[in-house]
Amino acid sequence: MLPRPLRLSLLAAIVVLCTAGPTFAAPADDLREAQKLYAQGRVAPALEKVDAYLKAQPREPQGRFLKGLLLTEQKKIQEAIQVFTGLTEDFPELPEPYNNLAVLYASLGNYDKAKSALELAIHTHPSYATAHENLGDIYAQLASRAYDRALQLDKNNAGAQVKLSMVKDIFSAQKAAKGEPSKSAGRVEPAAKGAAPKTEPPKADPPKAEPPKIEPPKAEAPKAAPPKADPPKADPPKPAPPKTEPPKQAGTDDTKAVQAAVEAWARAWSAKDVKGYLASYAPGFETPGGEKRDAWEKQRAERIERPKSIEVSVKFQSVKVAGDEAAVVIRQAYRSDTLKSNSTKTLKLVRSGGRWLIQQERVGG
Repeated sequence: MLPRPLRLSLLAAIVVLCTAGPTFAAPADDLREAQKLYAQGRVAPALEKVDAYLKAQPREPQGRFLKGLLLTEQKKIQEAIQVFTGLTEDFPELPEPYNNLAVLYASLGNYDKAKSALELAIHTHPSYATAHENLGDIYAQLASRAYDRALQLDKNNAGAQVKLSMVKDIFSAQKAAKGEPSKSAGRVEPAAKGAAPKTEPPKADPPKAEPPKIEPPKAEAPKAAPPKADPPKADPPKPAPPKTEPPKQAGTDDTKAVQAAVEAWARAWSAKDVKGYLASYAPGFETPGGEKRDAWEKQRAERIERPKSIEVSVKFQSVKVAGDEAAVVIRQAYRSDTLKSNSTKTLKLVRSGGRWLIQQERVGG
């Protein structure tokens, strides 16, 4: 799966980025030469040309995109992931970087991250056929894992045997129908062993066990009913005072606190207050590219300090608080002297030391 989607994404990205308007400069000679060298399979000299080009225009997306492809060809997967992750942060409206991130995650066997990246690509461009096809491959791999796991637990599971055989037939057909792409499918196929969703009917039982968790409150109401039967009819008023109001008030306070934390994060970003901005993230923050926290903080500091001015505003679309965790969906408007963008973001926050801090951040609802 690795070479096919990346090459298709390169062609799509060049069209998108070159027609995106006056924001992007026309490709320099170094970039044109790098593209020719890449097409000829001369990866090392192509990367030298791209690096020379990016020294002059470090934020230009087309050169960064090509660099990600070249690093992928050199099997420098983590470096390529960082490049494409940076593109999704700076240009969230482009679907190709998400697609290529998915391909890279899949090559590492991380199908959950691959699935999330492809869903974001489709969310950005619903008609992006490559992402839809790749997502189908990911689901097939996850199904293969699940069936394989089911057979490890029960070798006599005839249903799982049939389904696993059907999934393997799909990949066999791909190999027979395609030449070079089939090799990439083969790379993904061996990793299709482990654990995943379907074929876990036993896990369908726990959900049935959940209703009892809802019934205890109903059981408490009957406990209030016996007092009703007692002479003092003053008992009915006891259930009447909605003791649910304090939780609602607490929930409202938590919601306001979460919103205030997100707004403080946006203000620090707008003020180019790097310390305040980074302080909004939890110690266990999941960095987008899986890089080390120090490297991520250095990269974010550079991106905040580089523009002359930054203005970030947020509109809350939903805020859900559950205990010490919160999920927030916002519409973010970013404006600087070099870039304007609007995107939907989902933030996961956790309560730590009396403060709400960002644990996870991703583009998309």
